[in-house]
Amino acid sequence: MSVVSDIQGKKGKEPIVMLTAYSAPTAVVCRIAEVDIILVGDSLAMTFLGMDSTLEIGVEEMSLFVSAVRRGAGDLFVVADMPFGSYGISDEKSVENALVFVKKAGANAVKLEGAEDKIISAVKAMRAVGIEVMGHIGLTPQSLVNRSGFKVQGRLDEGRKRILEDGRKLQDAGCFSIVLECVPEPLGKELADSLSIPVIGIGAGRYVDGQVLVFDDVVGGFEKFKPKFVKAYGSVWEEYLSSARKYAADVRSGKFPSEGNVY
Repeated sequence: MSVVSDIQGKKGKEPIVMLTAYSAPTAVVCRIAEVDIILVGDSLAMTFLGMDSTLEIGVEEMSLFVSAVRRGAGDLFVVADMPFGSYGISDEKSVENALVFVKKAGANAVKLEGAEDKIISAVKAMRAVGIEVMGHIGLTPQSLVNRSGFKVQGRLDEGRKRILEDGRKLQDAGCFSIVLECVPEPLGKELADSLSIPVIGIGAGRYVDGQVLVFDDVVGGFEKFKPKFVKAYGSVWEEYLSSARKYAADVRSGKFPSEGNVY
């Protein structure tokens, strides 16, 4: 079973590979492909459940997907995204919800967005009971409801300084790694160089300690939202659509089921 020291030991030696997964079969794919970390991201609310945003999913729903991924992941390190509203309200509730993912669903760690005082407090409370925590700064999707939408973060000096400070605060609070989303490449390098823990980028350039993308984006399985930092390595959506259309046509024409499909 992969542990935190395995992940941290890759910093400065080899890039860390992280992918999201939402089901046992996609977790099996990640395991066979030898990724380092599976993130059960709250992005599944949109890509898998058809919700309008990631804000709509809750702890119990997320825990079902974490459990499914755990069953398919084998020894891979699994991180559970804590959904909007499940942390930062009180340290007690934050720990209680994190334990659902770690103790009940089998995650190795949880991920929180932001570095405000209440988030830092939640991180410290989780670490105090032995829960491993991954931070997430830069663009934080759970905060978009209160901001101006999807924009590159840290372009101005004030934003750059805030992100660097947020990274240090999360490291000092006990996070074992940090996801850095949608920032200029030089800032990604600066943060990675300034911290002793791994910085895993998503739209953070080439000079961080690793990369993460959404599984559905990598395989071309989600047709609605394609940010610049995504690279599709397949076109599963087209395969889904083509296969469904062929099936429908065969049923309507009487070609399916054929003699080879009956007992």
